Amino acid sequence: SMASPALLMRVVASAYSVAEKAATIVRNVMSAGDLGIVEKAGPNDLQTKADRLVQISICASLARKFPKVTIIGEEELPTEDVNEDLIEDGHCEEILKKPCPAQYAGIKEEELVIWVDPLDGTKEYTEGLLDHVTVLIGVAYGGKAIAGVINQPYYNYEAGANAVLGRTIWGVLGMGAFGFQLTEAPAGKHIVVTTRSHSSALVNECIAALNPDHVIRVGGAGNKIIQLIEGKASAYVFASPGCKKWDTCAPEAILHAVGGKITDIRGNSFQYNKEVKHMNSAGVLATLRNYDYYASRIPNTVKESLVP
Repeated sequence: SMASPALLMRVVASAYSVAEKAATIVRNVMSAGDLGIVEKAGPNDLQTKADRLVQISICASLARKFPKVTIIGEEELPTEDVNEDLIEDGHCEEILKKPCPAQYAGIKEEELVIWVDPLDGTKEYTEGLLDHVTVLIGVAYGGKAIAGVINQPYYNYEAGANAVLGRTIWGVLGMGAFGFQLTEAPAGKHIVVTTRSHSSALVNECIAALNPDHVIRVGGAGNKIIQLIEGKASAYVFASPGCKKWDTCAPEAILHAVGGKITDIRGNSFQYNKEVKHMNSAGVLATLRNYDYYASRIPNTVKESLVP
């Protein structure tokens, strides 16, 4: 008989289905019309009913299947009895059929940390910029992001009334990433993608120093990494402390799985062990290709302003 799939592949296969369920919840909250918006730290730091329900759904569904895995989500939520309608028990068969990369074959549950952003791009969600929104489930081992799932609940939403909405991108280090067409940005063009709602003098100073041909301002870290892997942007640059571990874990795994690179603005790798602080306080620099070109052009004044 075939050996049962390795734990990592079971976690990713479940996370895939859990993310699809999350996307359904996101779309249902939006179509019901009551977003239940709460301000957390201010008008750019919002939480909606979708953030709350999706986090409960993801965390409870994965905790039920993998009780010893550490799961860290963005939202501070009370632990209460979970409505069974929010539980997703399924998994993606196609993922289970793939062989686990050898270096991860022996992982145990207690060695994994899952970082969850139930709704990345909440502000954009509340403003109807639906293509910016993603659901992020990142899997870390030994402090490194090794697997990730990014769901875009509204992928294709501009294609008309009968379009099938949503897609799920997933990847594992040593295996690759799936669910999209890997494309490089036009050669010789410097297209920078950056924040839409968290801009600052430092953010803009850093971008200006790169002398870009074009700057794209969009919401969501997941969305920005998608811009890189689909060739719409050549670098994601964010010289500010606003980003958190649950924003970068899943996108990092997918980007690294296809040969890209993400660090803080100073070139340090992110750590994802469960004890780590949640804030990526030294910003983000990410590329699919040509990382060194962009890293070498970040001004020292910017680096010195951002303390890890």
